[in-house]
Amino acid sequence: MDTRPHVVILGSGFGGLFAARALDRAPVRVTLIDRHNYHLFQPLLYQVATASLSPADVASPIRWVLRRQKNVEVLLAGARAIDPVRRHVVLDPGPAGRGPAEAGHHGNHNAADSENVIPFDYLILATGAAHSYFGHDDWERRAPGLKTLDDALKMRQQILLAFEAAERAGSVDDQRRLLTFVIVGGGPTGVELAGALAEIARQSLRNDFRRIRSESAHIVLLEGSPHLLGAFPEPLREAAPVRDLVCFFDERLDVTLDGVRRARPITPWS
Repeated sequence: MDTRPHVVILGSGFGGLFAARALDRAPVRVTLIDRHNYHLFQPLLYQVATASLSPADVASPIRWVLRRQKNVEVLLAGARAIDPVRRHVVLDPGPAGRGPAEAGHHGNHNAADSENVIPFDYLILATGAAHSYFGHDDWERRAPGLKTLDDALKMRQQILLAFEAAERAGSVDDQRRLLTFVIVGGGPTGVELAGALAEIARQSLRNDFRRIRSESAHIVLLEGSPHLLGAFPEPLREAAPVRDLVCFFDERLDVTLDGVRRARPITPWS
């Protein structure tokens, strides 16, 4: 029986992965648990969303990353509950089917009796953050965030479909509507996404369409504070050539939102 202390890490983002690697030579057992079997490099998600990179370029299998670390095992699972008194984590059932935890009786399980209950001596929570809708969670249905690969792929689909729909649009007004992209948030991700959208419109798709001029796309960047890249020092903020990166760029500062609405879903036949 392995008597080494058991460290359970929830989340394989930067925090979870670096915690696991920091314990490489420690006299402990490490179990890294995540809902995905890959580590995601989130800073480049905007390039997946704008078709500059493929998903494989920003995701690496966790087991491959930790393949030389003998004291780590990786489990593909979501955490359903944490019991700090009994010191165990209750997992969602695996792909084999419904397990005891899913039946809702995890409170009565002993850690040794169920594969869905993972005991721990130490627990590290590194589950990351979710995007914020400023107290308006109902906006999420119409305005996607950008935290996961699924988010990026859905955004990519909507961006490319907008150009396709504009090519088939029956009026200039419809074309203008379909080629207007609004980004809320002037931090690094918002600014990078605006620049990547401009690159698609001005370069990547410029010669692909016959009825529209893709470079006429209108990009609106909304920011609630007086500055773009507000978390950066002033010299860096001033040095960022935001306006030089994008075409038909509309920067609006000190703007807050009262609501989010989309007239109708974008489809190839919009």
